[in-house]
Amino acid sequence: MAKILVIGANSGIAEAVARRFAGRGESLYLLARGRERLEALAADLTVRGGRVAGTAVFDADRFEDHARAIDDAVLALGGLDAVLIAHGTLGDQKACEASVPDTLAQLSTNFLSVVSLCTLLANRFEAQGSGCMAVISSVAGDRGRQSNYVYGTAKAGVSVFLQGLRNRLSRSGVQVLTIKPGFVDTPMTAALRKGPLFAGADRVARGIVAAMDKKKDVVYLPFFWAFIMAAVRAVPERVFKKLKL
Repeated sequence: MAKILVIGANSGIAEAVARRFAGRGESLYLLARGRERLEALAADLTVRGGRVAGTAVFDADRFEDHARAIDDAVLALGGLDAVLIAHGTLGDQKACEASVPDTLAQLSTNFLSVVSLCTLLANRFEAQGSGCMAVISSVAGDRGRQSNYVYGTAKAGVSVFLQGLRNRLSRSGVQVLTIKPGFVDTPMTAALRKGPLFAGADRVARGIVAAMDKKKDVVYLPFFWAFIMAAVRAVPERVFKKLKL
């Protein structure tokens, strides 16, 4: 029975991943904002066959709480085999363009809080010589676009930070998985008009669990985003800067 910490457990993708782990009988500890929804998820996972070792209300922007939250999870689980970091906010690009505080807040939530958590978890996993760190980044980090470059900047930072951690921890028996979803139909994207490139959260969750099991380094979900983003990255900057994306 694997011992798994899920951070940002109330996100649509994290909920779907947690349900898959529960169906396998794994032991889970859940961190998220919103106690009522967190408790409902814990009850659902228990019905599905999972063991919920504990839950806690968690605000990723309170960096000073990160170490204690991880310690509490490890104590409740009786160890730690894997963690899924899935918290984040999509943010309002136009609001960020008009406000330095809004921009910095988005970078703090989507990038710096992940750096803080991953640093603590990397040291723990490195010391024990095993573990899996699975972190949700985004295809938005592969190239800056006018429509979401603040969010994309944060996700690009996450991806590069994880790449460095992977290089550092590769000889320590620790897996560092960068998860790059495209458009996913979740409450986070509720305001966006849905198109054919949108995928359901369960489809993405299936890919995440498979990538963790197979000890992959980077996974685009669904898979076709790897080809889409390769094409996007190949566009010369002199052309790309004129596109309205």
